[in-house]
Amino acid sequence: MKSHRAKLGQNFLADGGVLRRIIEVAEIEPSDIVLEIGPGQGSLTYALCQKAKKVIAVEKDEKLFEYLQRKFSKVENLELVNGDILQYLKITKLQNYKIISNIPYYLTSFLLRTISGMENKPSEMTFMVQKEVAERMCAQPPQMNLLALSVQMFAVAEIKFFVSKKSFHPAPKVDSAVIKLEIKKLRNYEIKDQTTFFNLIKQGFSSKRKTLANNLTGYENLTKDKIFVILGKMGMDEKIRSQELNLENWENIYEKIRAKK
Repeated sequence: MKSHRAKLGQNFLADGGVLRRIIEVAEIEPSDIVLEIGPGQGSLTYALCQKAKKVIAVEKDEKLFEYLQRKFSKVENLELVNGDILQYLKITKLQNYKIISNIPYYLTSFLLRTISGMENKPSEMTFMVQKEVAERMCAQPPQMNLLALSVQMFAVAEIKFFVSKKSFHPAPKVDSAVIKLEIKKLRNYEIKDQTTFFNLIKQGFSSKRKTLANNLTGYENLTKDKIFVILGKMGMDEKIRSQELNLENWENIYEKIRAKK
């Protein structure tokens, strides 16, 4: 398989030791159904098929898909799908499954937002992402960011280990990390309108150099005075920035804004 289809952001993992560690982190059981996103040349796919009850591998690249069909023609517990994973997730009826993927950078945010809105979320996910992206996903105050909050809205994220860029072919410019996300159990309190809630958070991060109050002023007719009142009730400084807030803080702000309408 000579073509690496660089336009799709693919760098293929060529280190068997890393593959084994990913399988260990994912804790694949013989009864598991696994959804693999972007199997590439199938190195991880083969190992998954040896461990899981069933593997569904979704590959967007048509030539890679055809290659995988030939390579795994005799593997009975593998279902290959040629298509876009974001579209597949919108229609899948899968239940009680796990996701594993080496996610291209351009797909990360879209994929996480799609999964967060699903009713039939996976039980857990094991991702290989750029090291910097993994660190952003696991951030806490005062280093919070939009990606971290979008993840923490529905999952608990933990970096399991780092992977050298030398483990890939062709080698990318940066190192990677394997990160595990465990889906949160339904809480007693849950914001129903997740889209509106996320839009509020996006507005709060619209300008890194501005305070939270400045970023939110004008959002849904909010005045700076109203924002100061909300922050005061929460015991927060008027000059606080979005990076200093955790998910619970955002939930409190959201509910107080809704209560004033």
